Amino acid sequence: MKSVGASEFRVGDSNGWTVSPSFNYNQWAEKNRFQVGDSLLFVYDSDKDSVYQVTKEDYDNCNTAKPIETYKDGHTSIRFYEFGYHYFISGNNGNCQKNEKMVVKVMAYRGSSNSAASSRYLSCLGGVGAFVASLLLFHIG
Repeated sequence: MKSVGASEFRVGDSNGWTVSPSFNYNQWAEKNRFQVGDSLLFVYDSDKDSVYQVTKEDYDNCNTAKPIETYKDGHTSIRFYEFGYHYFISGNNGNCQKNEKMVVKVMAYRGSSNSAASSRYLSCLGGVGAFVASLLLFHIG
């Protein structure tokens, strides 16, 4: 599903969020490009599974004890408000141990460009600093 400038990605495509020996969620995530404003849609059987957003350490260890967020409704949409790495595991520890877990790398906002970022940076520098920085950016860019 698309909205203005953002996309919603169904995790695992038609597989959804489930234990599958033939499906690798990290490979799926690497094939997609996620940006701030996009969202993930997790579809799963809420009687048997859930989604936990966790730290990298808890992701690495399949630790379900201290999730950042817990989702259990079976049809979970999670929007990205920050760029960087986001870690998800199954709330069912046995499922996480069977690779029902995923790392998502989220890039900056859609449509942002180096020139937009540069102009924001330059406006913070003021007069002479902005002039010098613009010369440097002009020659580098």
